[in-house]
Amino acid sequence: MLLFVLDPYFFAAERAQEFPHRAQFLLESLKALHDNIAHLGSRLFVVAGRSVEVVPEVARQVGAKRVLAQSWTEPFGRERDRRVGEALAGHDVAFELFDGETMAPPASLRTGQGEPFRVFTPFSRAFAREIRVAPPLPAPRALPGCDAELDTVPIPTLASLGIAHNPRLVVGGERAARQRLREFLDGPADAYHHDRDRMDRPGTSRLSADLKFGTLSARSVWSAVQSKATGTEWQRSYLNELVWREFSHALLWDRPSLLTEPFRPAWQKFPFLSPTDPVGQRRWQAWCDGRTGFPVVDASARQLLQEGFVHNRARMISASVLTKDLLIDYRRGEAHYLHWLVDGDWAQNNAGWQWATGCGCDAQPYFRIFNPTSQGERFDPDGDYVRRWVPELAALPARWIHAPHNAPSDVLSKAGVRIGTDYPAPIVDHAEARNLFLRVAKTALG
Repeated sequence: MLLFVLDPYFFAAERAQEFPHRAQFLLESLKALHDNIAHLGSRLFVVAGRSVEVVPEVARQVGAKRVLAQSWTEPFGRERDRRVGEALAGHDVAFELFDGETMAPPASLRTGQGEPFRVFTPFSRAFAREIRVAPPLPAPRALPGCDAELDTVPIPTLASLGIAHNPRLVVGGERAARQRLREFLDGPADAYHHDRDRMDRPGTSRLSADLKFGTLSARSVWSAVQSKATGTEWQRSYLNELVWREFSHALLWDRPSLLTEPFRPAWQKFPFLSPTDPVGQRRWQAWCDGRTGFPVVDASARQLLQEGFVHNRARMISASVLTKDLLIDYRRGEAHYLHWLVDGDWAQNNAGWQWATGCGCDAQPYFRIFNPTSQGERFDPDGDYVRRWVPELAALPARWIHAPHNAPSDVLSKAGVRIGTDYPAPIVDHAEARNLFLRVAKTALG
């Protein structure tokens, strides 16, 4: 039989509201899975309750001898599975976990000294040398029926969880995921290595939520990309990103503390502004709302709130500005992203924020600080990304759209932009903020 547990850890209304965009994608995917299983002649049993109690009880009721599940990298998922396994063992029921979240078991790659990798390049070489990514098995044409008697419940609706539907989000479910994969391979894939950093172009696959929730497995995507065009530059670039995903999951597996602590111990007491500091509060709110005066940063903030997605280049720029220009703790940005992202994945989100800050494993050096203006000019040269998400600047010419506060008064007047009224001046001077951060970091990090 096939079982899905509506655990209150995720599906209590107050918990689901902590990740509304992921909840929408998850419910759509669960409904699609339910219907697909029914189409194949079987049934998905949806049961409410705590997994550590429901799974052993259902196994007892149906007389199961084995329970199969997919393993999870996240610490709380691993603890849940440990407790489920213990409970099942008490009833003489075997519990088997299968790797599916990643292409290789997270702890399978080690250095020559038997230690976890700390740098991506050696990890990627070991992955290429030791891991054979087998193609996915063909989907079954039919599934056996099951007439077990269980107290099932309907799949929740967004309304029942107190969440408003957001029509801007990517659609959940395997069919939608496969359509996204086909569209990527038939469209922007050939220019991926050139366009993946362009915020103004649809140059990425947009499969991150599918990989997060398993509507597509990483193995499926790897195999599809390999079969498209072996040895091309875009293919190497894309597959390398999938290996980065493996690296991030492996890091969290070996170091669960990363969800609360920086990888580099020297950052433990870095003097970020306190959440209660009035200056820090003002900066934090401006960053969250998209009112910092840095157009690319503001565009990314608004895209996150409205679409549940942020282009990767924009994520890096925004993280750099929050932590280095505004001196706000990376963990606050990490939590904010995890709240709103459709693809909010603990391992990936944490690794990205620690990398951008400079406190993570194989991170950029702390003294590498993105200039939001020059980054915008390079990766959104015509300003289309900014115009889409910061419409009050839409009439500005490309020359000024990434630094509207520097535009001549006649240009601003013609575009209908009043700095300080329609759009804010930069909340900090980037050059001054950069120098301040470097002085603080040099003292704090030695």
